[in-house]
Amino acid sequence: MNAGTKSLNFDPDALAKKYKLERDKRVRPDGNDQYREVVGEFAYFVEDPYLKEEIERDPLEDEVEVVIIGGGFGGMLAAARLREAGINDFRLIEKGGDFGGTWYWNRYPGASCDIESYVYFPLLEKTGFVPKMKYTNAPETLEYCHRIAEKYQLYENALLQTEVASTDWDETLGRWIVSTNRQDAIKARYVVQSNGPLNRPKLPAIEGINDFKGHTFHTSRWDYGYTGGDSNGGLTHLADKRVAVIGTGATAVQCVPHLGAAAKALYVFQRTPSSIDVRNNQPTDPDWMSSQPTGWQDNRRKNFESIMTGAVVSEDLVADGWTEAFRLLFGSVRDKAPSKAKIAGWAAMGLLNPDFYRLGIKQYLTNKVTEHMDLAKALELADYEKMEKVRARADALVEDETTAEALKPYYRQFCKRPCFHDEYLPTFNRDNVTLVNTDGRGIDQITPRGIVFDGTEYEVDCIIFATGFEVGTDYARRAGYQIYGRGGQSISEKWSNGLSTFHGMHSRGFPNAFFFGPAQSAFTATYTYSLDEQSIHLAHILTNAKKRGATLIEASEVAEKQWVETIIEKSRLTADFQSQCTPGYYNNEGHVNVKPQNSTYGGGPIEFFALMKKWRSNNKLEGLELSQA
Repeated sequence: MNAGTKSLNFDPDALAKKYKLERDKRVRPDGNDQYREVVGEFAYFVEDPYLKEEIERDPLEDEVEVVIIGGGFGGMLAAARLREAGINDFRLIEKGGDFGGTWYWNRYPGASCDIESYVYFPLLEKTGFVPKMKYTNAPETLEYCHRIAEKYQLYENALLQTEVASTDWDETLGRWIVSTNRQDAIKARYVVQSNGPLNRPKLPAIEGINDFKGHTFHTSRWDYGYTGGDSNGGLTHLADKRVAVIGTGATAVQCVPHLGAAAKALYVFQRTPSSIDVRNNQPTDPDWMSSQPTGWQDNRRKNFESIMTGAVVSEDLVADGWTEAFRLLFGSVRDKAPSKAKIAGWAAMGLLNPDFYRLGIKQYLTNKVTEHMDLAKALELADYEKMEKVRARADALVEDETTAEALKPYYRQFCKRPCFHDEYLPTFNRDNVTLVNTDGRGIDQITPRGIVFDGTEYEVDCIIFATGFEVGTDYARRAGYQIYGRGGQSISEKWSNGLSTFHGMHSRGFPNAFFFGPAQSAFTATYTYSLDEQSIHLAHILTNAKKRGATLIEASEVAEKQWVETIIEKSRLTADFQSQCTPGYYNNEGHVNVKPQNSTYGGGPIEFFALMKKWRSNNKLEGLELSQA
């Protein structure tokens, strides 16, 4: 231990070595290829188990001004903001049986949001909805999606139970042709691609995965016919069943307590433990909500994301586990900087934004590394201290010492999405629950009877895949359909050597197409915040183009090139530390920045939103080429 760290109750040098050891044994040469696509014989994993009745209708060959693909929060917000702007000729296409997106599909027991509901639920002031708890659950979130759909009359503009097969640009017509699995061929002047970044379930490419003779399903398509119960638990059909869960990310953390309470035997197969901090959910005070001033939600979500970006704020309005981490970090650097203004300056340049902190503390300005090493060290030590508390929580709540040690995360807090849960760790004290710690390897094989790891076969009746969603794979593969622009070029071809967009929303060669999501734009913990900002941006562009009589909108070659250069430049700040993080979807399974333009805006979301607001303020639509189709 260095002389400067003798007052600490941990050895930072030893932790650094431990973190590297744990990371190195989890990095696999196959990266994202360790997962298989849910197609062919695995297509049943994406079937809709929630349909009560199928909608029968004739194919459509009509025309609308705007087609919005996706009925999750992104699609609903795009439609709502278009309505507010007086643009009503739009059609929403959603493959599910109702609105909700990820909350339509993810109805597993215990499913809930880890972001405060007053921040996460967009348009709260306009709908008048009062969430029951500080952190909402899946049923209430789905209810809120329906509230938005009803408030903005979205059902009358929707094609539900309809999956897009392709979108093709017709140069002669100056329209997109949107083809679906219902044999629709809809002409649209504009198309909004709002598929969601966590849209396509993935399965592990494990030997024998198709040999198992028992029951299987993915958590995003929970089979309550098999388990019994509902989102609140009560899985009574599992009383005589041996169940395996593969995966220990945020989804497993939420459903494992219910499975442990119900199953005859539960085996939880873990490769990398999650960080499990205190949740401490509380009911909403209706009087508090009704007393809030106009604009309170915008202020609250900006306050939350500002803290997550390291900015100086007068008050922490949310005050939860997320903001606590950054309050600790801020406190750790206060004495290292001569003024709050200087700290704010560091934050604005990206040092403390979530991406930079999570992935790249040790880099800053190449010509000022020495000046900021004390700050970087303080941040590093604050992270070690916080994660020591998380690991101590496993010791305090889990009775078996070996199991407790296996459940301890040895990586920086924001290398993986942190979890907040009060029942997950104690579940491993149950006699019927076994943690199978694969120590970073993953399981060896699936057999007709069960799962094999390290020479032991665990015979089970059911395997539940809590293996998440595709991230970082080809855009069209994740979307479930291909996009063909000018000259028949596909979006997969355009982006084969790396993303190329303007502001993350436009891509040259794909006129009148708008891409929603965090790629080359803002990544926020509160994803609905980013989607709402993109929806406001979309409505502004279409409204101003209409005022000018323009019907064709396309990014200029120069503007797109400059934006890609901006993304690459800022991504360099995070690359080294990303490579030090344990593998996961945050760092492309440990294969970092192979194409650095495949990143989010490195300056953080608040900086990005301010940049977009400034861009909109002069109404010039700079960087876009406008003409008549």
